[in-house]
Amino acid sequence: MPQKPQNRIYLSPPDMGGKELVYVHEAFETNWIAPVGPHLDRFEKALSEYLGVGAVAALSSGTAAIHLALDILGIGHGDEVICSSFTFAGSCNPILYQKASPVFVDSEPTTWNMDPALLEEAIKDGIKRNKKPKAIILVHLYGMPALMDSIMALAAEYDIPLIEDAAEALGSKYDGKLLGGYGDFGILSFNGNKIITTSGGGALTAKDPKAVDRARFLSTQARDQALHYEHSVMGYNYRLSNVSAAIGLGQMETLEEKVGKKRAVFTQYIQALGGLKGVTFLPEPDKCFSNRWLTTVILDPEKTGGVTREDIIQILENENIESRPLWKPMHLQPLYAGARMHGGQVSEYCFKNGLCLPSGTAMAPSTLERIITLIRGRLLL
Repeated sequence: MPQKPQNRIYLSPPDMGGKELVYVHEAFETNWIAPVGPHLDRFEKALSEYLGVGAVAALSSGTAAIHLALDILGIGHGDEVICSSFTFAGSCNPILYQKASPVFVDSEPTTWNMDPALLEEAIKDGIKRNKKPKAIILVHLYGMPALMDSIMALAAEYDIPLIEDAAEALGSKYDGKLLGGYGDFGILSFNGNKIITTSGGGALTAKDPKAVDRARFLSTQARDQALHYEHSVMGYNYRLSNVSAAIGLGQMETLEEKVGKKRAVFTQYIQALGGLKGVTFLPEPDKCFSNRWLTTVILDPEKTGGVTREDIIQILENENIESRPLWKPMHLQPLYAGARMHGGQVSEYCFKNGLCLPSGTAMAPSTLERIITLIRGRLLL
């Protein structure tokens, strides 16, 4: 059996190149290694100014941010929360943390995000059962903005708080406005595979600055103002460290450059592969500007001559190149068996036939050409 090349090509590895190390050295030289410090303050300010939101709390993960949003909204046992089904488990697991129940909604085909018609169906169904949803968790999948006009209108009409999961969508815009600032709460992720990283981390934005103050309080174990350790409510250890924030500061300085590089990678893929039979890339609908966090593609075996998503995964894996199926919808996950679901065909089709392709911002042009050549070669056999 032939040996795989040693250097693995990942989907979206971290890309260091700004002043990350300079800021980390500052943190070490000034001994700000503890969880809070000046770099954390600066990172939160940089995020707030970039997004145009009133306040930001930098946290240990995007999942932690969703959990705090649900906690601040008072969601608890027996409540129902609507959530996109086509997403990562981190979007909906916090619903279970609060002993609430998820109600999943399928995607619409133009963005693969929450279908507004099915969202209204889910809201009306909950009201009919005397279980009006307490929140909506909307996910901007793979950096593509959801249909925000319709979804915001429904949230307002039925007076339901909107939690905007922009974990994959920092730098994306809808109608010229950056994502993460539309909802009552916005969620960001700085995991190692995101467009910028703090090695691990996330953030919570809110329209109400008092909600961000509450998030900071809860994320530092809910310590009351006292000389001793006093706790009146349950808190969490969710605050981002000052050292991690120093990395984030350097990453923020190259964010727009990284968005450009992600979009350039997508353009090369679609120019080389978009004309092949059975190969479909997700275009940008009207008002949408995607950061193209990951380039995704749908392969229809009935039109590709029988070539499947698995065939492409295998030929890339043989060359030590990572690719991955699209998210498995939450309503198909064993953990959520029995959860209420509205629709399902769109996300199930995408999962069955969809693929994420390497989209790193530091990927060499020759590497991208090699990946494209491998895929074209298999599709044109």
